[in-house]
Amino acid sequence: MHLRDLPRVVWALAAARFVTSAASFTMLFLTLYLTGPRDVGTAGAGLLAGSVGVGALAGNFTGGRWGDRLGHRRVLLVASGSGGLLLAGVPLLPVWALAVALPVAAYLLATGSLSAGALAASAMPRGERRTAVAVHRAASNTGFVVGPPLGALLVTWSFDALFVVDGLSVVLVRLVLSRVLPADAVATAERPTGPGLWRSVRADRALLVLLVGVVLVDLAYRQLYSTLPLHLRDSGQPVWLYASVIAAGSGLILLLEIPVTQWLHGRDALGIVATGYALVGLGTAMFALPVTVVSVLAAMLVLTVGEILYKTTATAHVLDQAPDHLVGQYQGLYTGAATSGTLLAAPVGTAVYAAAPGLLWPLMAAMALAAAAVVLLARRLGEVSPPRTPAATPRGSRGTAPSRRAG
Repeated sequence: MHLRDLPRVVWALAAARFVTSAASFTMLFLTLYLTGPRDVGTAGAGLLAGSVGVGALAGNFTGGRWGDRLGHRRVLLVASGSGGLLLAGVPLLPVWALAVALPVAAYLLATGSLSAGALAASAMPRGERRTAVAVHRAASNTGFVVGPPLGALLVTWSFDALFVVDGLSVVLVRLVLSRVLPADAVATAERPTGPGLWRSVRADRALLVLLVGVVLVDLAYRQLYSTLPLHLRDSGQPVWLYASVIAAGSGLILLLEIPVTQWLHGRDALGIVATGYALVGLGTAMFALPVTVVSVLAAMLVLTVGEILYKTTATAHVLDQAPDHLVGQYQGLYTGAATSGTLLAAPVGTAVYAAAPGLLWPLMAAMALAAAAVVLLARRLGEVSPPRTPAATPRGSRGTAPSRRAG
């Protein structure tokens, strides 16, 4: 599918994704904020950062159900708006209250994000979703090109401003979307018939195995947002190097992901994913090299090429396996597995880093390589299993059926 043929709702939500990504500072600077102005120890900061993963994981596993039942437009506006307001209030809260506020905000924002992607994907036919996923990821990464330098600038003025700008940007974007999203993009309240989520997933052994690989690679990948800034700081590097590395990776994705996705269209999805996972492992291992600007940028380059290969392909592959009446919940299932690294990476990574800093990067690289092997096993299981035909939507309309997240 050509970019010019994408539905209007896909572009509207991609524009919203750009703005919120450009202001998404919390994930990048949370551990520095906690160990700095809030004077929390490294291990405690890791646990608090991990609590964000708890909220996000819960939102990803249950948020699709809310959208399927209540309507994705409604859930997007209410959940994201509430989460944004809570995030903006973080600087006013005592440290003990962050253990509640951060995961609740993460739950609400994850739920809204699922519905945003579901609204975009509902306009796309099965088998054509890689392009929509790539467009939304491109919008997100365009925001991340702008965001890290802006976040680093805000840090020099006030860490508190990070949360205020992040939260209020979400609220403002949702207010604009409330006037833009067409009524026919809202999922209906009618409940379709068919097997439940877990019964459907248990019948697909290849998908179950693939989800294990998603968890493993995400544990390694998410070190970018938890231990990498600590590693660079402790190696005597300034904050701007970390911000520049993240921005450089996002810029590379912006330039290459859409053309690479279109070039790889129709090719073996799981083979592409396994290759991407292996490159993530190699790039992660390269962070163990002596820290210089060149070595860190080279590691990020290799890791980012792996990300370009696997993220869009894996997301679209799982979406295409979903029965039409479970599209929102399948999206949440995949996203829950993918973001499980947010839950595991910070506490595991900081614990390993505190005990044996030299072990962290080889261990995470091994995790990513193990994930590649798991994906190859999933491909083998898929080859020997009979193909599954996703259930048809009772209303027979992809525009009004419950939908899945595209990015």
